[in-house]
Amino acid sequence: MSYNQKSYALGSVRSIIRETFEYGKIRASQIGADKVFDFSLGNPSVKPPKEVRQSIIKMLETYDETALHGYTSAQGDVGVRQVIADDIKSRFGVDMDKDFIYMTCGAAASLSICLNAVLNQGEECIVFAPFFTEYRVFVENAGGKLIVSTPEDNTFQIDINNFESLITPNTKAIILNSPNNPSGVVYTEDKIKALCKILNDKQKEFGHPIYLISDEPYRELVYGNVFVPYLMNYYDNTLVCYSFSKSLSLPGERIGYIAVCPKMQDAKSVYLAVCGAGRALGYVCAPSLFQRVVADCIGAKTDIEAYKINRDLIYNSLSDLGYQCVEPNGAFYLFVKSLEDDANAFCKRARDYELLLVPCDGFGTKGYVRISYCVSKSTIENSIPAFKKLIESYK
Repeated sequence: MSYNQKSYALGSVRSIIRETFEYGKIRASQIGADKVFDFSLGNPSVKPPKEVRQSIIKMLETYDETALHGYTSAQGDVGVRQVIADDIKSRFGVDMDKDFIYMTCGAAASLSICLNAVLNQGEECIVFAPFFTEYRVFVENAGGKLIVSTPEDNTFQIDINNFESLITPNTKAIILNSPNNPSGVVYTEDKIKALCKILNDKQKEFGHPIYLISDEPYRELVYGNVFVPYLMNYYDNTLVCYSFSKSLSLPGERIGYIAVCPKMQDAKSVYLAVCGAGRALGYVCAPSLFQRVVADCIGAKTDIEAYKINRDLIYNSLSDLGYQCVEPNGAFYLFVKSLEDDANAFCKRARDYELLLVPCDGFGTKGYVRISYCVSKSTIENSIPAFKKLIESYK
C-alpha cells in the first residue's frame, strides 16, 4: 500500500456522531427535515450575539483589507493575545501574560497541539469517562496511550479512588472536560481539589510534571448558579484549551486559544513546545478576521436561555415517560440510559421512529446515549410522541 494505513482507518470510518449526522441529512432529503429528529451534532441553534455581526461589519468597513485578511504572527496577533490575557486575569485572577497565549483553530486544534507538546512516545494520558470520542484519536496521534477513568455511578462525577489507581510513573497528562460532553455534568470543586492534590503528590513522587489539560468549550454554558472551577487556580501545571464555538455560537469559524499557566514548571519551555507542536501540525496563524472579532467581542455571550428551556423540556418529558436521564448542569447534552444493554442496537431501533441519537460506547460508557438538545424547541416538542413510541416498543 502506498498510503498511510493509520490515516486510511481514520478517514474511511466516520465518528459515530458524524455518521449519524450524515444519515440525518440523507433521511431529511427523503422524508422532509421536519419529520427527522436529529439530536446527533453539538451544533449551536442559538444565533451569535449581536456584537459579533456588528464587529464583522466594523472590521470590513474600517480595516485595511490586506491587513485584515493577511497573516498574523504564527501564535496569533499580539493585540488579540493581550486582550485574552487581560480577560483571563480579570475573570479568574490569574496573572496571565500574552506570551503564554496561542491562538488556534478551535478546541480540537488546541487539544492536538497540547498533547503533541507534552507527550513523548508511549506516555499515558488519563481521561474521564464519559469523554469526547476524538480524545482517543488526538492522544494516539500524539504517540500517547489513552487510559480511561470510570466515573461514579449515577452522578458521573470523577471517581477519585479509581483515578488515583490509574496513575503510574508513565502518566504524563490528564484531560478534563467540564461542563462535560456528553453527560452535561459539571465536576464539583471538591472533586477538582481532590484530583489536584493527588497530581501534586504524584509529581513529587515521580519527579516529573504531570500536565492537566482543561478542555473548556462549554465553560459559559451552565444553568443556575453552578460553579465551574478555573483549573489554573488549583494546579500550576495546567493548560487551558478554549473555544469560542459555543460561547459565541461560532463553531464553523474554528477559533479558540491555548493558555499556558504562567506558574507552570518550565512555563516558557512548555509554551515554546506548544508553538513547536502548532508549527509541526500546521496549526499556525489562526483565522485572522476571527481572531480580531473574538477579541473585539470579548465578554459577549450567547443567550443560553433557549438551551435551558430545551434542557428542561427534554429532561422532564423523557423522565416522565420513564427514561433514566442524568440531569445536566451545563453544556447542551442529555445523557440517557439505553433501554437495552447494547446502546448501538437501541439507537438503531430509535431510527425506526426517526430519532437520531448517539450511542456512547465510544465515549467510554456503555449502555448510554447522548441527545444534543441544541436544536429548535419545536424539534423537541415534535419528537416526544416518537420517544413515547420507542419506550412503548420495549414493553
